[in-house]
Amino acid sequence: MRIIIIGVGEVGFHVAKALSQENFDITVIDIDPLKCRRATEHLDVIVVEGNGASPKNLLKANVEGADYVLALTRSDEVNLISSQQAHVLGAKKIIARLRNQQYSERDSIIRPEKFGVDLLIHPEKVVCQEIVRLICHPYAKYIMEFEGGRLLMIGLRINADCKIVGSSVQSLCESCTDFKFGVVSVKKNGNTVIPWSDFVFEENSTVNFIVKTNRLENLLELIGIPAVTTKRIMISGGSKIGRSLAEELQDKMSVRMVENRRDKAGIIANQLQDTMVIHADGTDVEFLKSENVHEIDSYIAVTENERTNLLSGFLAHHLGVKQAIMHMVTTDYLPIIQEIGIGAVVSKNMSTVNSIIREIRSDQSEVSLITLDELDVEAIEIMPEPGSQVTQFPLSEIDFPKESIVGVINHHGHLSIARGDSQLTHEDTVLAFAKNKVVPKLRKLFIKP
Repeated sequence: MRIIIIGVGEVGFHVAKALSQENFDITVIDIDPLKCRRATEHLDVIVVEGNGASPKNLLKANVEGADYVLALTRSDEVNLISSQQAHVLGAKKIIARLRNQQYSERDSIIRPEKFGVDLLIHPEKVVCQEIVRLICHPYAKYIMEFEGGRLLMIGLRINADCKIVGSSVQSLCESCTDFKFGVVSVKKNGNTVIPWSDFVFEENSTVNFIVKTNRLENLLELIGIPAVTTKRIMISGGSKIGRSLAEELQDKMSVRMVENRRDKAGIIANQLQDTMVIHADGTDVEFLKSENVHEIDSYIAVTENERTNLLSGFLAHHLGVKQAIMHMVTTDYLPIIQEIGIGAVVSKNMSTVNSIIREIRSDQSEVSLITLDELDVEAIEIMPEPGSQVTQFPLSEIDFPKESIVGVINHHGHLSIARGDSQLTHEDTVLAFAKNKVVPKLRKLFIKP
């Protein structure tokens, strides 16, 4: 599969990184020499330096007949023009990132499909959906839906008072006879492990479970984490993300927004009738105390400055807020902040990356649904071939790579959590989790010799 990526900033770089590891033929185009040098030094891709909207550069990148063209620059206009050029030159499918959501409105004069765009991704919209999921599950550090929402992967912080501390995966699973769940990965002290049956849970770690959505409360009770709900939220920052969140949530819960620019706060107050907009600084300790931040269920820091988000999130957490969510643009910060355990961290860049990867791999029989860089784990959906090794024996008798695990089995729409005595057939679809380096070995087990 040939993929051309126009724009190799944070989003383009991470998309290229994930896809190049799958042996796709990747070409990246960027006008910035520093970004091109970074791609050359760290990625197994072809690099074309120049304007991605230029037909000359697109032809140089062999855009004709490319399976995908991804327009991912920071400029909406460049993305639209480069999409149109790629479409005319013969690219099969085009995905464009646009920040201005007005382009996708019905009455918009400029319609992306007129530029040959097949799929439109709005980063702020995608990350808002992720934040809303976290707000609905305030006990989670990470949450993702699979199988149309019937299945959840949820990251939970294990503290000293959790019931499972000192228990092994096997003993925990055996003690629960009412429902099944899986343990996908565990992160502690910066290291991620894929736990097998003899793994023992420790405090101050983040454990990622896979569970059916209708059994989430049972899982929380088993672990000893209260299944609390969110009623009061405070949003720091009247950014696009902040305004979108307030607009979506103001009818469902009590919403307060903090904006440090007086003129902007006034404009937002007129736009959001059911949101209390306060002109203040979210990093002002005395202000946070005066607003009784310790009574807030969720504090969401989504200003345009990620350092401000980090500081205000830390302060809110220190002052007793039940849940802190911070938006980061620099993806390198994600695993570090998650490891500290002071709150949940989201990134519109990584949310966009995962949306693109999910789309590209959606038509493959072996689908890597998502690359979870912040978890150092990849979620893979695989269909076993008839006669493959995994269809010959129960899972416990198959020599899986140590850093991989089969999580869920989908048999004609019926979902079941995998166990050692589970037997796969070629009619099943498997959701597995693995570190990137063992993915090729894992896939070989699903291919007929």
